[in-house]
Amino acid sequence: MSSPKRLRSANITEGVARAPNRSMYYALGYTDADFKNPMVGIANGQSTITPCNSGLQPLADAAAKAIKEAGGNPQMFGTPTISDGMAMGTEGMKYSLISREVIADCVETCVQGQWMDGVLVIGGCDKNMPGGMMGMLRANVPSIYVYGGTILPGHYKGQDLNIVSVFEAVGENAAGRMSDEDLREIEMRAIPCSGACGGMYTANTMSSAFEALGMSLPYSSTMANVHEEKLESAAESGRVLLKAIALDLKPRDIVTRRSIENAVAVIMATGGSTNAVLHILAIAHAAEVEWTIDDFERVRLRVPVICNLKPSGEYLAVDIHKAGGIPQVMKLLLNAGLIDGSCITITGQTIAEVLADVPDVPPAGQDIIRTLDKALYPQGHLAILKGNLAVDGAVAKITGLKNPSMTGPARVFDDEQSALQAILDGQIHAGDVMVLRYLGPKGGPGMPEMLAPTSALIGEGLGDSVGLITDGRFSGGTWGMVVGHVAPEAAMGGTIALVQEGDSITIDAHKHLLQVNLDDTVLAARRAAWTAPEPRYFRGVQAKFAFNCSDASTGAVLDLFEGREVRRV
Repeated sequence: MSSPKRLRSANITEGVARAPNRSMYYALGYTDADFKNPMVGIANGQSTITPCNSGLQPLADAAAKAIKEAGGNPQMFGTPTISDGMAMGTEGMKYSLISREVIADCVETCVQGQWMDGVLVIGGCDKNMPGGMMGMLRANVPSIYVYGGTILPGHYKGQDLNIVSVFEAVGENAAGRMSDEDLREIEMRAIPCSGACGGMYTANTMSSAFEALGMSLPYSSTMANVHEEKLESAAESGRVLLKAIALDLKPRDIVTRRSIENAVAVIMATGGSTNAVLHILAIAHAAEVEWTIDDFERVRLRVPVICNLKPSGEYLAVDIHKAGGIPQVMKLLLNAGLIDGSCITITGQTIAEVLADVPDVPPAGQDIIRTLDKALYPQGHLAILKGNLAVDGAVAKITGLKNPSMTGPARVFDDEQSALQAILDGQIHAGDVMVLRYLGPKGGPGMPEMLAPTSALIGEGLGDSVGLITDGRFSGGTWGMVVGHVAPEAAMGGTIALVQEGDSITIDAHKHLLQVNLDDTVLAARRAAWTAPEPRYFRGVQAKFAFNCSDASTGAVLDLFEGREVRRV
C-alpha cells in the first residue's frame, strides 16, 4: 500500500496559478475552507438511453452527499453508454465495445485534467464496468466502483423473464412454437424497471468480478437498482473512498495479478460471460499486470461452477443476492484454497478479513449457490480453444451442453444479418457449424455481439446440435455450442477467412481444439489467393478503433504498443 501524501488538488490552488484556479471554483460555490479538502470525482453514467443506466442519478446524488459530509468536494461529470440490448443486430452494435474505450478515456481525462484526488465511478450497462475500471487504473488515484444494480425479473404465465427471453422467443415464434400474441406479451413484460440485464450476463459478471477484485463493496454487485440498499451502498462507497484517499490506497495497489486471479475464479464459479475474458485482459493491460488468455484456462481447470445462474442455469442475480451474494461464493472458494485471502480491498481490509463473518456454507433449502462437492460442473465453463482456426486462441462457453465437441460442415457467412436470416428461414440443420466472420475488432469493426443468431438457434431447438464460431463476440446471455473471439480474425488474414462452405470443422472443448480439417497445402493455396477487404470506415471513432485496436486475444485495447514491459506483481 502507498504511504499517505499531500493532496494532488492542492497543487492547482496554490502558487502562481492560485488566483485564476480558485476563481473558477468560487463560481461553483466553493469557500476557502473547501480547498483543504480532497477534490473527488464522480463519473456518472446516468442516461435515459437504456434502463441499465436510467436509475443511476439517485446513486450519484447519494454518493455526492456522503462525500460532502465526509469532508470531500464531490465533482460530478458524465460518461456515455451504448445499450447492447437495443443495438443488438444493428450497425449500432459495432459501437458497443468502442464505448468501453471512450468511457475509459472520459474517466482518465477528467480525473487527470482536473487533478482530482480520487474518483467514484458509477455505471450500469455492460461496457460501463470495464471502461470505468480501465480509466481508474490509468489515472491511479484512490478509486471505487459503484455498480448501478441489476434489474428485477419480468413475469408472464408463471415464468420469470429477462432480455434474453425476448431474443429466444423470436426464434420460437419463427419455428412456429410460439404465438404472435405470446411473443408480444413477452416483449412487453421482460424489462419491468431500471437496472442491468438480470442473469449472470456481462454487466453482472463484471460487477461480481469487481467485488472479487476488491474495487467494490461487499454484496454490492448483486443488489437490484430499485432497492433501497443500493442507495445505502452508494453512499457508503463515497465514505469508504474518502478513507482510501486519506490512506493513499490506489487501484494499482489493489488490482494485482493475485487479485485478478481471484476475480477470474469468481467468474468461473458463477458461470459468467465470455466477454469477461476480453475485459479482464484489457483491465490487466491498464493495470500493467501480466495476464494472458492462457491464464484463463489455467484457472478454469481448478475452479468448478457452483452457481446455478442464467443463461445456462436457472436463476437470476437477484436470486444469488438472497442466497448470500458474491461474498458467499468467495467464502466457499477461500475455504477451498481457490482464491487468495491476503489481497487488499478498497476498504483497507484483506479479502479474508472481509469474508470473516460470512458463513462457511450457503443457506439450506436453495439451489443457487452450491457447495464444491455438489458443483454443477467440476471445472470452469470458459474454455480457451486453439488450433489452425484460432492460433492465438478463442473462447468457448461449455456449460449447459450435453457434449461440448462436434465435427460438421461449415456454413459460412460474412455478416450477422444473413446468418440470422438463414436460421429463421430453416436453412441451418443439426450438425452444421456456422462460421460468422469479418466481425472481429478490426473487421467489424468493434467486434459486435451475436445474440440474435445464437438466441434464434436456441428458439429453433438447435442450441445443442449446431455449432457457431465467430471472430466477433457473444452476449453474456448466450449459451450453446458457440466459440467466439477467434484470433487472428478474418480481417487480419486469420484462417477463419479461408474457410469455405462445406469444409469440415471440429470444435472440441475436451481437447481445447478448434480446427478446419484441411491439409496445410490447401490452406496455403487459399491464403495466397486471399486479399484483405477494404476498411468499412475511413473517418470517426470506428476508423480510429479499427486502425489502433489489438486483437481479441490481447483484449482489443487501443494502447498496446511494442517496447513496454508490464509490471510483474
